[in-house]
Amino acid sequence: MIPKLSDLGPDLLITTRRRRLLTLSLPYAGVALFVTAALAGWWWLTPPIAFGIFVAVVTATHDVVHRALGLSRPATEWALFLLGAVLLESGHAYRATHLQHHRTFPSDDDPEGHPADLTALGAILYGPVFLIRLWFWAYQHSGVRQRLWLLVEAALPFAAVGAGMLFWRGLLLYATMMIVGSWVYPLLTVHLPHRHYGDTPLTQTRTLRGRVIPALFLELTYHLEHHLYPQVPSHHLARLARRLDPVLAEAGVRPWKVI
Repeated sequence: MIPKLSDLGPDLLITTRRRRLLTLSLPYAGVALFVTAALAGWWWLTPPIAFGIFVAVVTATHDVVHRALGLSRPATEWALFLLGAVLLESGHAYRATHLQHHRTFPSDDDPEGHPADLTALGAILYGPVFLIRLWFWAYQHSGVRQRLWLLVEAALPFAAVGAGMLFWRGLLLYATMMIVGSWVYPLLTVHLPHRHYGDTPLTQTRTLRGRVIPALFLELTYHLEHHLYPQVPSHHLARLARRLDPVLAEAGVRPWKVI
């Protein structure tokens, strides 16, 4: 019942150089905006800017992990590091565990998918240890070269907090927002999309339809489409969703309606 991607359209895999640069540069534009607001004393602006940085980084890292932007292997390694550094997280741990999630969900050997089996409260409480657990899983399942990346990336939040305490409270605020903000990952990116999952690829996660919310989250709300065709870059997920609508309707899959 699930069509081949080639039948849905090869244009879904195309990423132009302009789009690639836009996707990879948006997180740093957000950081520059955050610094500008902090230096100007506009602290009330920093939370929405931090939210935008999170969305931009998660979107870009998603595409890098699935090789959807057309980057070379060396460029992919550096992109994982540099994008993860924006959120003070490990891009290489994310790649290892996210690809495992796509390979094995649902299973006991899927650390990223674990919050799907928790209650909503459990997923919230799991937030502070979620990334730590992903890092340890990735370290245990990685070779020497990947472990070097992981060790350097593990030092990022400590370095940022230390530098913020010593030199500039704006950096400390940024580091605090990035670290605390990551605590919502289990609830928002795993539990809510996957809860009450079924036994088939079409029922293991959900998809949202709307104009405002999907655009606000840079198309990350198309979770079902992403699981079915992870090689499709985020900027084509809305187009993919429209082409899949007849298939989903015939299979009885009802998207969540949002604004």
